[in-house]
Amino acid sequence: MLRLIRRLTLTQWILIAMAVGALIGWQAPDFAQSLKPLSTVFLRMIKSIVVPIIFATLVVGIAGHGDDLKRVGRLAIKSIVYFEVVTTVALFIGLAAVHITKPGVGVAIPHTTPPAELGQTQVTLMSVLEHLVPQSFFEAAYKNEVLQIVFFSVIFGIALTQVKGRPKDVILGVAEGAAETMFKFTGIVMRYAPIGIGAAIAVTVGHSGLKVLVNLGTLVLTLYGALIVFVLLALLPVALVARIPIVRFLKAVKEPALIAFATTSSEAALPKAMENMEKFGVPRRIVSFVLPAGYSFNLDGSTLYLSLAAIFVAQAAGVDLSFGQQLLMMLTLMLTSKGVAAVPRASLVILAGTLTSFGLPLEGIAVILGVDELMDMARTTVNLIGNCLASAVMARWEGEVGWETNQTGSLDAVAAKG
Repeated sequence: MLRLIRRLTLTQWILIAMAVGALIGWQAPDFAQSLKPLSTVFLRMIKSIVVPIIFATLVVGIAGHGDDLKRVGRLAIKSIVYFEVVTTVALFIGLAAVHITKPGVGVAIPHTTPPAELGQTQVTLMSVLEHLVPQSFFEAAYKNEVLQIVFFSVIFGIALTQVKGRPKDVILGVAEGAAETMFKFTGIVMRYAPIGIGAAIAVTVGHSGLKVLVNLGTLVLTLYGALIVFVLLALLPVALVARIPIVRFLKAVKEPALIAFATTSSEAALPKAMENMEKFGVPRRIVSFVLPAGYSFNLDGSTLYLSLAAIFVAQAAGVDLSFGQQLLMMLTLMLTSKGVAAVPRASLVILAGTLTSFGLPLEGIAVILGVDELMDMARTTVNLIGNCLASAVMARWEGEVGWETNQTGSLDAVAAKG
C-alpha cells in the first residue's frame, strides 16, 4: 500500500484532492469554509513567485539573446513580428471562446473583496501609459504591478545587452540563477498543491454546490475547442500561404508533439523537434534561433489559455469587465507571457500576476488548477506545433527551404524513427 502511495504522481494527488474536497464541500459545507486558510497559504506562495520569475526570465530572454539578435538581425525582426501577430490572434480567439461558452458564470468564487469593487479601474490610453512606468522597482514589486515589472525588466535587459565583459556575465549569471531557482521554487510549492487545491475545491463546492464541477468541465472543453479553432483558422492558413507540405510537416512534428503532450513540457520535446525540423528541410541556423526564441515569445497555446482563464475568473467573481479593461488585460498577458520558459505550471505564475493587477480573486487559480493538467497537455502541444511551424515559415521567408530540394534528408526517415 505504501509503495502504491509513493508511486502516485502530482496530477493523481491533485485529482484525489479534488474528489475529497468536492465530497467535503458537498457533505459538510460549513466545515469546508473553515479550510480556506489552507487554500490561502497556497495562493500566497504562488503570488510570491510572480515578480522574481518575470524579472529574471525577461532579462535572460533579452540579454541572453542580445548577441544572437545582432548576428541574425533580419531573421530576428521577422520572427518577432510573426510571433506577435500569431500570439495576438491566439489571445483573441481565447477571449471570444470564453465569452461564447461563459464557463465561469454561476461558479461564485468566494473572495474578500466585494464584486462591485473588483476591476473598476477606468482605462484610458493615457492612464495605461502613465501606469506602465514604475516610480520604483521595489514599490512595483511590493504591489505586484506586473506591467511595471515588465517595463523595468525590458529596459534593464536592453541595457544589459550594451554592457560588455565580466559585468554583463555576472548580472546575466545572477538572472539565470534566479530564474532556475524560481522554477525549482515553483516545483516545491506545487508539492503543497493537492492540499491547497483540495481545500479550495471544498470551499467552492460548499459555497456553490457540485455544479462548479460542470463549470470546470465546460472550461476544459472550451479550451480544447478554442485550440482546434486556432489551429484551423491561424496555423493552417499560415502553412498554406507559406506553401509548407502539410503531410510531411505533420510527420515531422508527430513525435515531439506526443512528447510535449505526455510531459506537458515543450522543453522536453525541444531536442527531437530541432532534429526533425532540420530533417524536414529547415536550415540549422534558422532552427537553432527560431525554436528557442519561440519558447520565450511564441507560446500560442499558453497565451490562448491565459486569456480564457483570466476571463473565467472574472466571470466566476461576478465582475463585468469593460472592453477597454479586457484589452488592457490582453496586453498584460501578451507582455508578461514573454520570456517565461515553457515548463509545467509557468502559465500559473503569469495568470496570478494578471489577476492581481486587475484586482481579481486568486481563489480562481486554485479552482482552475484542479483541471489544469488536462488543459496543460493541450496547450503545450499547440506551443510545440506553433514553434515548429514558425521555423518552417521563417525558412520560406528567408528563401531557404530544404523540403523542396531534399537537401536535408527524407521525412520518411523521420517517420521511420517515430
